[in-house]
Amino acid sequence: MYCVKQITGDMLWVGADDRRLAFFEGVYAVPDGVSYNSYLILDEQTVLFDTVDKAAEAQFFENLRYGLGGRPLDYLVISHMEPDHAATVEGLLLRHPETRVVCNDKIRVMLARYFATDFSERLLIVAEGDTLCTGRHNFTFVMAPMVHWPEVMMTYDAADKILFSADAFGSFGALNGRIFADEVDFMHEYIDEARRYYTNIVGKYGPQVQAVLNKAAALDIAYICPLHSFVWRQGFGDFIAKYAQWSSYTPEQSGVMIAYASVYGHTENAANILAAKLSDRGVKVKMHDTSVIPASYIVADAFKYSHLVFAATTYNMGVFVTMENLLHDIAAHALRNRKIALIENGSWAPVAGKLMRQILEPLKDMTFIGAPLLVPSALKQPQLEELEALADALAADVLA
Repeated sequence: MYCVKQITGDMLWVGADDRRLAFFEGVYAVPDGVSYNSYLILDEQTVLFDTVDKAAEAQFFENLRYGLGGRPLDYLVISHMEPDHAATVEGLLLRHPETRVVCNDKIRVMLARYFATDFSERLLIVAEGDTLCTGRHNFTFVMAPMVHWPEVMMTYDAADKILFSADAFGSFGALNGRIFADEVDFMHEYIDEARRYYTNIVGKYGPQVQAVLNKAAALDIAYICPLHSFVWRQGFGDFIAKYAQWSSYTPEQSGVMIAYASVYGHTENAANILAAKLSDRGVKVKMHDTSVIPASYIVADAFKYSHLVFAATTYNMGVFVTMENLLHDIAAHALRNRKIALIENGSWAPVAGKLMRQILEPLKDMTFIGAPLLVPSALKQPQLEELEALADALAADVLA
């Protein structure tokens, strides 16, 4: 049975929720599921914006059949070729031989790579600023390369002032029967998952996101329709402001995120004592055990907080594996503009501090606070005094 949602007078959401997916892209836990958004406009000519992941194709095709109500599908606009949005393109086009595909030249190349069927004669290739009129609606195409793939494009509808934003302004989490962000308390209930989505999926490409935000600023926008999560029809200024912060690598929160990797509890003990001393000084602290908390959550908080402390045990003459993986993940997402302190543990040949610094040092605008603090096996009085000094230094910088 179909499950569609009305967005405007002539536009329907015909996508689907996926609550059985455990890991988005095989790596990011999605305990609350994810939505795949597809939008159908019933103008003089019909237009579909994107398809869905293969996991939701049965629901999607039922929704689309109902939405069309026997009408032909004149156009499919492909915003992004990632399979969670494009896996069902071939099935759609085989079902609807009348449909023309609106895409840019990079999408044309990717279509041939993903699908065996040759659709080249059905393509309408568009570039920056090109338009398509379907009756009441007039669409303008806006290229958004590397947000977060090179072929990505957005579309602006002048009639209803809609920005079809591809993967921008999305979030993890199923819709659960809602469609509009104002039907939930998004900035309190969903902002953490939106941050985790942005930082892990798009976070590496801050300059490209800034370029698209500059393009969007010139548009009169009443609706934002992303490929994941809720449609925005009001109050989206705060969310756009978050994107401006995240993409410029500006910390949201003055405070300290402490991530630690501990084998027998001694490194954790040092992290706990530092957190307590920081709290005593009025500093906001967030802690993560890298052996328990998935990296995507810690990456998101690394983008959020102004100051970062990484504490790790030396292990096999390297950095304990969960911390090493986390730091490489942070480096891969090109985080910048943070203050960092390091704590290392080692019983006979500690090297974790030096190696952690080597991973993080190439990142732009990173400032290290002091030398790595050494915990030789277990804390003793000298290390307590050093933790006191580190807490003083961090607090003075955070609260300045």
